[in-house]
Amino acid sequence: MVADSDSKVAWHRAQLKKNRAALKQIETTRFTVGESADAKAIERTKRQVTQLQLKIRESEQVIGAHDKQTRRPLATDLRSLSNVAWRNWTGNGPR
Repeated sequence: MVADSDSKVAWHRAQLKKNRAALKQIETTRFTVGESADAKAIERTKRQVTQLQLKIRESEQVIGAHDKQTRRPLATDLRSLSNVAWRNWTGNGPR
């Protein structure tokens, strides 16, 4: 992974990794052990999953917006390069 010059984006990348791991752990436990019969435990788990999904979505949006601003197009054929709005791309990141 490339190091980020923007600390906000770097923080979101770390949070994304952490939250995805937590969500995976919850879902893995739920399917290997089974769900509890306790209604409070089920509600608590659903609430945790919902919060993690919201945090993941937020981090993905921040990272996606940053990548859209700073990444150059990967394709080098004339057709794909002619469709790029170069005025929106800055090599040094947003200013």
